[in-house]
Amino acid sequence: MRVELEQLKAFLLDAELVNESQFEKARQKAKKTNQKIGDVLVLENLITQEELIKLEAYVLGIPFVNLEEEKIQPKILKIIPEPIARSHNIIAFRKKDNDLEVAMLDPEDLRIIEFIKKKANLKILPRLTTPKSIKNALKQYQKTLEAEFGEIIKKESGEIKTVIIEAKQKSDQKEDLKKAAEELPVIRIVDTLTKHAILQRASDIHIEPSEKEVIVRYRIDGILHDAMVLPKQAASGIVARIKVLSNLKLDEHRLPQDGRFKIETDDYRYSVRVSTLPIFDGEKIVMRLLSEGSKAHTLESLGLRGEALERMQIALKRPVGMILVTGPTGSGKTTTLYAVLDMLNIPGVNISTLEDPIEYRMPRINQTQINQKIGLTFASGIRSLVRQDPDIIMVGEIRDGETVGLAINAALTGHMVLSTLHTTNAAGTISRLVDMGAEPFLISSTLNIILAQRLVRRFHSEKESYKLTPAGLKNLAKYCDLDKILKILKEQKIIKLKQSFKDIEFYHPKPTKECPNGYKGRMGIYEVLAITETIKNLIVKKANIDQIQDQAQKEGMLTMIEDGFVKAAQGMTSIEEILRVISE
Repeated sequence: MRVELEQLKAFLLDAELVNESQFEKARQKAKKTNQKIGDVLVLENLITQEELIKLEAYVLGIPFVNLEEEKIQPKILKIIPEPIARSHNIIAFRKKDNDLEVAMLDPEDLRIIEFIKKKANLKILPRLTTPKSIKNALKQYQKTLEAEFGEIIKKESGEIKTVIIEAKQKSDQKEDLKKAAEELPVIRIVDTLTKHAILQRASDIHIEPSEKEVIVRYRIDGILHDAMVLPKQAASGIVARIKVLSNLKLDEHRLPQDGRFKIETDDYRYSVRVSTLPIFDGEKIVMRLLSEGSKAHTLESLGLRGEALERMQIALKRPVGMILVTGPTGSGKTTTLYAVLDMLNIPGVNISTLEDPIEYRMPRINQTQINQKIGLTFASGIRSLVRQDPDIIMVGEIRDGETVGLAINAALTGHMVLSTLHTTNAAGTISRLVDMGAEPFLISSTLNIILAQRLVRRFHSEKESYKLTPAGLKNLAKYCDLDKILKILKEQKIIKLKQSFKDIEFYHPKPTKECPNGYKGRMGIYEVLAITETIKNLIVKKANIDQIQDQAQKEGMLTMIEDGFVKAAQGMTSIEEILRVISE
């Protein structure tokens, strides 16, 4: 709060918004709780947030604006790109001649004002507003983008059709397809598709041709959502444009292809991984969006905590042996490995990776892209890497017996080996390695730890609490041991010792306009199996999955569903989300 305390008191008393006694009580509470007095006055419902900000604007001599009902012209709104508007809480809402009025929460943020002044080449006039106003204005970016896309389709679909027909009439020659890909309408459609996806935080774009139309879907927080429907005549041009960008064969329609390209603007940088697949109605395209500007994750930020985190940290201190991360496709295994590599990436070690594909570039790490066409496989790559004097080797995925054998051999000869496998749980990883031909005694002597994981959606800002009914408890008992989960919650001091399941508050997502399904972002649920002496003995004796799982749980391993319940009881996600992911 930039208004001095005595100024604030004087204005509030003069305006008869509070009396002296109320102000003094608020001041004492602010001092005790280390809060701003203005925030305390708002929380105590003595004044509204708008009244507080209006007062601040008056004292600072800056005009106040309320944008809650304001419809901003798209061309003015877009003067400030959406990522900058969101990160700095600043909205362009009015322009006259060379003057641009911007609504802000912090009009003294001179750096962003100067940045926009240079970018827009306009005189910036700051205005103070409320967080609610900013929220309302940010929603208008989405409407602006949808309107822009609709306009492209409406005005130019005829032109697209003409271009595609001309190309087809010329026997679909490579040059003609390239021409179609370089037509302005097609370029604008592909650019808008990717821009729309990035602003919605999508991880994948699915472009799926059907008999009469093209369906576009975005995967957001692990769930596919219909995004838009395009005219069928646009399909060939869109496919050709994406193939040109990712350097794929334009005239190859019968075989799948893989490629990649980059998207770079002043606001974001993305690497786009492209996969094409022939289907009955044309070619389906899936594009994976990988942000190059995102900060490196830590194991804690991914959702690993407590004893599971401690076990991983102990395993990472060992200079040799194997660390395996397991789970189905799309469960975040590679992201976890990158977080581990970031922890291990210090000047004193040589780290080399074999990846297919390289999803994120990491400084000081030697990353190699697998290329099956020229014989560079995971197996042949490991043979070459061990001659490069590595301390740590990361193998993107163990897919066959030859690769597992070489990985074990690398671990035996003094290297730390990180890799991933597709298994449903941690204990199942051992039988999977045996099925691939690995000897149990070699597994027991090289394997340090196994981390199995799934991804669940996090709650957004709001949620609704509820307590389980007897029917709900009966249903949950089908999936897990409720007594054991209750014991875990008490041991971790998430609930009180005297509480039972019916006393625990769980949560449902609360939909909002900003977040219709109530979820935003994802985190992991984990089970971490440390290879102790007792587990090693079981592996050598060829014990089955259940025996290894039982022993690991006796030694304190939480299963994924138990870890999920801990996070649900802490208000991070819902029970429904945990069960959805576990049952997949």
